[in-house]
Amino acid sequence: MDDRPSLYLASRSPRRRELLQQIGVRFELLDIEIDEGQLPEEQPTDYVRRVAEDKAVAGFSQLSETTRMPVLAADTSVVVNGHILGKPENRDHALWMLGQLSGTTHEVFSAVTLCRSVPQTRVSVSQVTFRELSEAEMLGYWHTGEPLDKAGSYAIQGLGAQFIARLEGSYSAVMGLPLFETAELLQLGGIEFGAGKTNSIGPGSI
Repeated sequence: MDDRPSLYLASRSPRRRELLQQIGVRFELLDIEIDEGQLPEEQPTDYVRRVAEDKAVAGFSQLSETTRMPVLAADTSVVVNGHILGKPENRDHALWMLGQLSGTTHEVFSAVTLCRSVPQTRVSVSQVTFRELSEAEMLGYWHTGEPLDKAGSYAIQGLGAQFIARLEGSYSAVMGLPLFETAELLQLGGIEFGAGKTNSIGPGSI
């Protein structure tokens, strides 16, 4: 069996690694640093698309001819009333964000890009409805440590799932990588995936 990697994953997120492994893609990790600041008047769809593409293109440009493979990157944003909620800066910021989500429906925009010579991108939009949260619940959730590095201060795949009354869209996209759109890009790129190709490889030498 050919167990060589098929692509680089330009992401530090363990959740994206898990999701890519879930559909049987073999990959190496690529550490990318880009400016993820939102541009003035930039809409959430444009923002996640741009950041995912910037990550993938930056990763691809680092590769030499001998190490060149497709690069996959993604970006996910939690959006309330048109405003992007990033990762919390501290406890008060996290509690404020959870308060914004409490008892409302918000959107999650998740973009995925596959870059070979030209980047191709797909965007998924999901609607997530939270039940009403008490101050004690929000504070208790903060103390679990889960909100600290999560967009919108919650994780659908973790303890945050108890707050979600309804999801319309893609569970994997809310988690961080829209698998339907990812599989579509892999198929278009001629990249094999599926059963039997479930392990990743550590960071490569580039």
